[in-house]
Amino acid sequence: MNRTELTAGPEATEQAGAELARTLAPGDIVLVSGELGAGKTTFVRGALRSLGVEGPITSPTFVVGHQHEGTHGPLSHLDLYRLAGMAGEDPGLLDPFFADDAIVFVEWPEQATDAFPPERVKHHVRLAHAGGDQRRIEVDA
Repeated sequence: MNRTELTAGPEATEQAGAELARTLAPGDIVLVSGELGAGKTTFVRGALRSLGVEGPITSPTFVVGHQHEGTHGPLSHLDLYRLAGMAGEDPGLLDPFFADDAIVFVEWPEQATDAFPPERVKHHVRLAHAGGDQRRIEVDA
């Protein structure tokens, strides 16, 4: 499923995340790229809400990742912005987030391309500013 969508505000960006979440199965990884402020966390928030997460959903920039329990099992939300690859990191740092049955969302995947198992990547989502509150969302399968 390759598609491009233009959203008109944060609610629509969350809805786009929710729509993608409906196509996911345990074990799937979604890579979410875009410049600062492009709506990556907003998109992931919509996906996680659709998968049953209640309560606050915030960017895990300073803690690398958050784990949640959803209606279909474990969910992980990672933000690799502060990493510069995995070479200098504890080799097991991210293991808990990539359980075999977890659906995983990875923001800033280009910061550490060796941090996730590539065979599990289901989608790559790219978000970009499109003027005002609009965002251009490209989803590649």
